[in-house]
Amino acid sequence: MFTLPSLTQVIPEMFVLGMGCFILVIDAFISDRLRSISYWLSLASVAATAWLTVTVAQNAGLLTFDDMFVNDSMGNVLKLFTYLVVALTFLYSRSYLKDRSLFKGEFYVLGLFGMLGMMVMISAHNFITIYLGLELLSLSLYAMVALDRDSPVASEAAMKYFVLGAIASGTLLYGMSLLYGVTGTLDLTRLGMHIAESASINISVMLALGFIIVGLCFKLGAVPFHMWLPDVYEGASTPVTMYIGSAPKIAAFALFMRLLVAGLGGLHVEWHVILTVLAILSMGIGSIVAIVQTNLKRLLAYSTISHVGFVLLGILTGTTEGYRAAMFYVVTYVIMSTAAFGMIILLARKGFEADRLEDFKGLNDRSPWFAAMMLTVMFGMAGVPPFVGFFAKLYVLRAVIDIGMWWLALVAVIFALISAYYYLKVVKLMYFDRAPRDAKPIQADYDVRWVLSGNGLAILLLGIMPGPLMALCARVITF
Repeated sequence: MFTLPSLTQVIPEMFVLGMGCFILVIDAFISDRLRSISYWLSLASVAATAWLTVTVAQNAGLLTFDDMFVNDSMGNVLKLFTYLVVALTFLYSRSYLKDRSLFKGEFYVLGLFGMLGMMVMISAHNFITIYLGLELLSLSLYAMVALDRDSPVASEAAMKYFVLGAIASGTLLYGMSLLYGVTGTLDLTRLGMHIAESASINISVMLALGFIIVGLCFKLGAVPFHMWLPDVYEGASTPVTMYIGSAPKIAAFALFMRLLVAGLGGLHVEWHVILTVLAILSMGIGSIVAIVQTNLKRLLAYSTISHVGFVLLGILTGTTEGYRAAMFYVVTYVIMSTAAFGMIILLARKGFEADRLEDFKGLNDRSPWFAAMMLTVMFGMAGVPPFVGFFAKLYVLRAVIDIGMWWLALVAVIFALISAYYYLKVVKLMYFDRAPRDAKPIQADYDVRWVLSGNGLAILLLGIMPGPLMALCARVITF
């Protein structure tokens, strides 16, 4: 007999799907003069989705669709932060897209469908649901990178991303198929029970674990599966880079929690070693290679790789405190990353991208306020107190020390000190170098100025009062 699933738990996902299709149709019939309708509808859709998510929120973890979809507190909090970042991306991008004749409904429709993929990934409780959300997000991102069809660099980046992303997706799918062949289930809870009850570890399970970690680390951007990240960050337009570099990291963290912790928690001894190696490589490569970058988007790409290493540190501990610290780190990182790319958009204008380090020379002379905002972002990413990045690193390092891995915490501190160099280099350019003679005044809408200022101040305020956000992470992480 077929039991009708409870649709109440997936109302937000259904709403985003419906609004994405609606905006796609509307945008096909309106003129360029009325293109702002798609923008405002997209922002309204994100806000309404947040309200619906809060309305149907469940703390206990309610399953539906034959246990393929879970509505729990961790997923709901991660979704709310995802909505926030997507809304900021839409808002920051409007003037940039207008100046380059890219202000079209496709950007916002793809952004909504990508957000839908992230929502499905965050609430996935089955291999099929995981793969469905992952591919929905990936296909949207491929198209977004290639949105500027007149840019050969963007087309090249999209092709690289598509080819490598397809390989990673196939690798993840193959690992899932091996696990299904061994355990006979696609459900993550039953998978975890089967592995926990197994007397010995099957070689096929270990092979599947390897394939799954490869697929997950590609999506997160960990070394040695990071080769796509710098080229895509640099080649894509800045709004697309902002989108790729922020919200999908939240969904990738959710996948790690669902697959490795909930599904493969019985293999913690095995994946702990693998993640330790990947974390060291990510922190090392990301921190060292970023030093020689002259393009700010490439610098932020390698910075992302380094931050991914710190996220892996929290996950590899295998403790609830480590998972909470990793969630805190991911949430605060995406807030800082959004502000960093927002600053690039703020300084950009028609015919000028402002994505090179030298473009920030003398910013303090041109705008002391936004120079202070960029300083806040750089200090936050570097982990300088009292900005929130300091506490994000502190919580992760404390979780690593609690399991007795003092040497790993020391390695992380060394790489954090190395990474501080290129963050401080940006600060030096803003405050101690002269602005070019042809530097023009900042041209940005007032809404972008106000929201970007709030984004920057949030980095400071969350550092002064990290307790509420950390308490929220502690309440929703129950693994």
